[in-house]
Amino acid sequence: MTSRTPSALAALLLLALVAGCGGGGGGHVAATSSPSSAAPAPGSYNADQLTQALLTDIPGYVRSGAPQWGEYGSLAAVQNLNQMQQAVKLDKPQCASSTRALNQEKAVQAAPSALAAFTHGTRQSVTETLMAVGPDVAARQVKVRIPLGCRSIRVKVGRVWVSDTLVEPSGAHIGEGSRTAGVLTSTGTTTVRTWFVVLRSRGYLATITLYGPGATQAEAERYARRAYQQAERILP
Repeated sequence: MTSRTPSALAALLLLALVAGCGGGGGGHVAATSSPSSAAPAPGSYNADQLTQALLTDIPGYVRSGAPQWGEYGSLAAVQNLNQMQQAVKLDKPQCASSTRALNQEKAVQAAPSALAAFTHGTRQSVTETLMAVGPDVAARQVKVRIPLGCRSIRVKVGRVWVSDTLVEPSGAHIGEGSRTAGVLTSTGTTTVRTWFVVLRSRGYLATITLYGPGATQAEAERYARRAYQQAERILP
């Protein structure tokens, strides 16, 4: 691969994020009986409620199949992304968690969750996740910061190394607290961007992941604000 490597990586990430949303793809696909079968966290929401609170449309995007639901770590999109990340090599392995929206603590992996994915053409996607976690877990996730030593890393895709620049600008304040971070993947003159917005509110944590060559911080935060407003309208 040459200067087209980021485009290939974009395709892989799109596959990882949305595969299984239509009931196919690798990884675990949630049972079809009822989302409410996922046990709720004490005093919080269950997967059925979270599924109902997901965004149903984003202007200019097409929803990729039905929402996924269940424990966060069992969602097909999450497992696909884990598999993809295991297939690449980082020059700073300790920085792997910095390229994700969430730290992979046990309370997150086991949380009742719901996920919806949307695509714009073949190279850009938006993924929304809602999960029921306690206030301490939500606060920790929003307070995560990218270590200075992880602001610049190199990633090996196949036999080619590409460069990632991780940024953490001052972001919009959404809900009861939020954080915005970005990953710029580049080689040659081509750059692909991933923007994460993580926000918390009463009884839930939400993430928006915007991925594609034209992804911007402003767009990611706009969708995060829409996701927050939708969840606040639906969740009791």
